[in-house]
Amino acid sequence: MKKLINDREQFVSDMLAGLKYSDPKIDIIEENVVVRKNKKESGVALVSGGGSGHEPAHAGYVAEGMLDAAVCGEVFTSPTPDKVLSAIKHVDNGDGVLLVVKNYAGDVMNFDMAKEMAEAEGHKVETVIVSDDVAIEDPEMRRGVAGTVLVHKYAGYLSDKKQSLNQIKDEVEKMMTSLFSIGMALEPCMVPTTGEYGFDLGEEEMEIGIGIHGEKGIYREKAETVDKITDRLLSELFKYNDSKELILMVNGMGATPLSELYIVTKNVMEALEEKSIRVTKLFAGNYMTALDMQGFSLTVLNHDDHIVSALNAPTESTHF
Repeated sequence: MKKLINDREQFVSDMLAGLKYSDPKIDIIEENVVVRKNKKESGVALVSGGGSGHEPAHAGYVAEGMLDAAVCGEVFTSPTPDKVLSAIKHVDNGDGVLLVVKNYAGDVMNFDMAKEMAEAEGHKVETVIVSDDVAIEDPEMRRGVAGTVLVHKYAGYLSDKKQSLNQIKDEVEKMMTSLFSIGMALEPCMVPTTGEYGFDLGEEEMEIGIGIHGEKGIYREKAETVDKITDRLLSELFKYNDSKELILMVNGMGATPLSELYIVTKNVMEALEEKSIRVTKLFAGNYMTALDMQGFSLTVLNHDDHIVSALNAPTESTHF
């Protein structure tokens, strides 16, 4: 598959340079470290990141009302601790820094190392680990996927309300107890820096329970119509969340047209209505992608008036 790139080794830096042109409110303080141009003068600063290839995550959420910095690794590769440390030191205004980390071994290890280095220099740092992917049965091993974006927004709102570092950590961890996601793919993604596909799928096959780094799912089946696919994913989510009021995210994986995402949304909403489940806040679009994977994920979160107010609060991010 042809890709619009010049140099595989410059993929991320070229991408971020283009992002900076398109968003004048961000800056790049060093290689692959994206920050708000106007540093927040007070309030807990939020730093997230991970491997690139999930755009608009994570750099697209560096904006008022969401993140203060995003540290972008190479494609599907964790950023190094020194880059995370640079982000922490740049955004810290004295009120502390919260790291929002997806539950992948490399991310957890490198962000933890950066936390230790920052604390040794006198910075107050706490971490929340997002692990919303129910495709993994063991809660300790679940990956952080599209639900991470809702964490960014909720934490950003709490920071703007001047809650303390420990208060935000506690509130976010409470929120995540009802945050669950699962995804599927009809076609795998092709990694432009390697020219290889993450896995192979037959013409009439689909993968259920895929990750956001091109990983295989938990099982493979014959491709079905969208109503049967949404029913299958919802049945997995209902094992963990049986609330009658939900916040819902229908997230594209990168190559699914919005028209098809809206068809998915229609089927999900109808399926929920049949079960007398009310959606109090709906998101439909590309929030946490996997390059050019054709597929989608569903994320559910228990309704809470306070959380809905946070998700509705203004942000300068054009991607939320």
